[in-house]
Amino acid sequence: MKVIDRLTQLKSTLFSFELLPPLKGHTIQTVFNTIDRLVAYNPAYINITYHREEVVYRPDSRGGTEPVKVRRRPGTVGLAAAIQQRYNIDVVPHLICGGFDMHETEDALIDLDFLGIHNILALRGDADKVVGKFEPKIGGHRYAVDLVRQIDAMNRGEYLEKFMDKPKSTNFCIGVAGYPEKHPESPNFESDLRHLKEKVEAGATYIVTQMFFDNSKFFNFVERCRSMGIEVPIVPGIKPISVREHLSLLPKIFGVHIPEDLAVEVEKCADNRQVYELGIEWAIAQTKELKNADVPAIHFYTMGKPDNIATIAGSVF
Repeated sequence: MKVIDRLTQLKSTLFSFELLPPLKGHTIQTVFNTIDRLVAYNPAYINITYHREEVVYRPDSRGGTEPVKVRRRPGTVGLAAAIQQRYNIDVVPHLICGGFDMHETEDALIDLDFLGIHNILALRGDADKVVGKFEPKIGGHRYAVDLVRQIDAMNRGEYLEKFMDKPKSTNFCIGVAGYPEKHPESPNFESDLRHLKEKVEAGATYIVTQMFFDNSKFFNFVERCRSMGIEVPIVPGIKPISVREHLSLLPKIFGVHIPEDLAVEVEKCADNRQVYELGIEWAIAQTKELKNADVPAIHFYTMGKPDNIATIAGSVF
């Protein structure tokens, strides 16, 4: 079933979560263990992140170093198929611009279509860690809106090969990311919203947000989206703080604001076990308020660690 159909035909707020593919050297059982911990809360769908190759520097024969591309996690196509087959739960594989040219993107979409997977979260992807900025692969997309356009074109039966005999139209539901506190690379909020609207106009049917810790940020974001004419469902994304280091890491990596009262309480904690419990309490309060506001779904970022998400879901859903 398409995510957009679930979001628009709902009777109450849905529960969904995102998981990481296992690191190289681990098995798919790592993923199954995470899902098994959360499946009791009836997830409407499961997102699967995609991670492009990374560059590491290794010693060369001349006594210096040389860059080597490595992939630390598997792709999402096979993993998405395995999860959907095992659990009969809709999966939403992430598809990113980084590391793909347009033909490789089309090949991935064809594979997903063959497997009966018809939900996609279309993302630009992270900046290159070496150069500090995003650079597309030659022949690839620079912006998520262009990826959305390619998927939407396939939904109309338009492929890169222009002389196909009676090409089949795909049937993908396309989700995109939104940023209640604006994308860290956007010059201002208005520009960020304008680009978000372009993604919706290009074919995206729903938005899932970056994590946030102040619900007023989300409610303001929704209001500003509606005033811009963005009418698709907007799903809030939640991640509980679990270690003290998150106070500095999350703002730095994701550009999110930590409310002062949350920061003060974290600093009072004697150890990370107390921080972990505090993060659960804060997220439960956030989730209950969002659910009472009748948001269509609440999406949780597990980072591969489901226990705190299970406690939150058990308190709210």
